[in-house]
Amino acid sequence: MRLLLMSDTHLPRRARVLPAPLLDEIPRADVVFHAGDWVDTATLDLLESRSRRLVAVYGNNDGPELRSRLPEVAYADLGGLRFAVVHETGPAQGREARCAVDFPGVDVLVFGHSHIPWDTTAPGGLRLLNPGSPTDRRRQPHCTYLTATIMNGHLTDVALHRLPRRG
Repeated sequence: MRLLLMSDTHLPRRARVLPAPLLDEIPRADVVFHAGDWVDTATLDLLESRSRRLVAVYGNNDGPELRSRLPEVAYADLGGLRFAVVHETGPAQGREARCAVDFPGVDVLVFGHSHIPWDTTAPGGLRLLNPGSPTDRRRQPHCTYLTATIMNGHLTDVALHRLPRRG
């Protein structure tokens, strides 16, 4: 099962459209994750129409329209793994321990907010993934997103994809 993970798209404030390489990944994915800060409903409509399955939440920059359509936390059981998606997880220091307590029984936590790619594992085995942002790199060298595969109940082939700089 192929996964596509993104967050913090901030359209149309940070970019007018999603980058073409990211859009090209959508039909290849069995499940698309979005960890909030969409800003516009058009992007949600686009991902809902193009994704086989969308697991998504709202973020701190998302207004009432998006909040009425999306949860603060979403859960999905996929290929023998329990996923949770949330926008904010708090400060980086202590994140693994805090999230392991906040998300018991979860195997993989997808989060956003910082625009900083993150891939760690908490002592109890919770995998934490932040795909960064495909449209707003902030202090990062590149805009990014993640892909991964679920095979035989395991998360494999987790890959961070760097997008070319916009001209």
